[in-house]
Amino acid sequence: MLGTVEARRDGRRIPLSGAKLHTVLAALLLAREEVVSDERLSRLLWGWTPPATMSAQIYTYVSRLRKMLGDEIRIDRRPPGYAMAVGHSTVDVTEFERLDHEGRAALAEGDFDAAAELLRAALEQWNGLPFANATEHLADAEAPRLMEARVAALEHRVTADLALGRHEQITMELTGLVAEFPLRERIRSQLMTALCRSGRRADAIHLFHHGRAVLAEELGVDPGEELQATYQALLDGRLDRQPPAVPAQRAVRPAPKSGRRHAAPEMLPPDTADFTGRARELDLVCRALAPDAADRPRRVLVTGMAGLGKTTLAVHAAHRCRRDFPDGQLFADLRAPDGSPQHPGRVLLHLLRALDAPDDGAGADDLDELVRRYRALTRGRRLLS
Repeated sequence: MLGTVEARRDGRRIPLSGAKLHTVLAALLLAREEVVSDERLSRLLWGWTPPATMSAQIYTYVSRLRKMLGDEIRIDRRPPGYAMAVGHSTVDVTEFERLDHEGRAALAEGDFDAAAELLRAALEQWNGLPFANATEHLADAEAPRLMEARVAALEHRVTADLALGRHEQITMELTGLVAEFPLRERIRSQLMTALCRSGRRADAIHLFHHGRAVLAEELGVDPGEELQATYQALLDGRLDRQPPAVPAQRAVRPAPKSGRRHAAPEMLPPDTADFTGRARELDLVCRALAPDAADRPRRVLVTGMAGLGKTTLAVHAAHRCRRDFPDGQLFADLRAPDGSPQHPGRVLLHLLRALDAPDDGAGADDLDELVRRYRALTRGRRLLS
């Protein structure tokens, strides 16, 4: 799906035709074996003006997929929709997310060689704009999230490359990325670092002032803390000799007594690059999450009518405050893709896997046991959830 939507068997492309058939396939894959309701499929296929024969057409598309994909792929009717099981097949989105997660974990541990290799492998899963041959309704709904994840993976890979002294090799790539994403301050900071270490200090200074002008013209804001700090390090002469430290929020928590070491979970959805408004609410949430002298747990409830942007605000605040939670960040969607409430046990299993709990199946149906295991794994840790 990270490019055109397609399916392959033994390296050969399965002949699927039409944007709507590709859309149904992508929607089922994105649900990760959960139910996709007829209503959601309809919105992704036709937007808000479905035809009167909507149900019959969806049934036809699913039947065609079953026939073309073969018996190894199961598509079951589960009211109010359909669910797909891919068996031993691989999905590029899933592979990208797995490699990206492992790469960030290696970066957090300071293993820059492994981080660069894993993140590069994650980015190699991409073959163009996601869902390029599906409907615009699907692309509009799902592509921005994946594109943001891709750029974040690029930023982390560049961080690893800079730590390995590869500034000259990546300067051209970073120049193109700054032109493509002129408002992303981290990429601009990384290019400033690469230029400075390549003996081009004047170009790095010019790049900062150009970025400041772009931010003022486009958003009416000054450069953020990271870009300002990079500029100050450039002026002080520290940028050309000091490799970038791994950000505090990426720190790995101490190994448990068993000796097994885990990477801090990073489950937050991608941040909104152009978040605007809600400044007062954002400040209230961030101040409420800030640690106090006793480092006591903090709880914040964001409430309001549907569609007001509560989740966007919460996720943006979480990204702002993540450095105060070095043991990781957890995130769970409490609703299934069809809009129905998620079962608490399924949510807890999702969180326990992120916390590297042994997935031996024991107690998977016992809600009390899952709660006990979750409390045991999170006790005494600085987690944002």
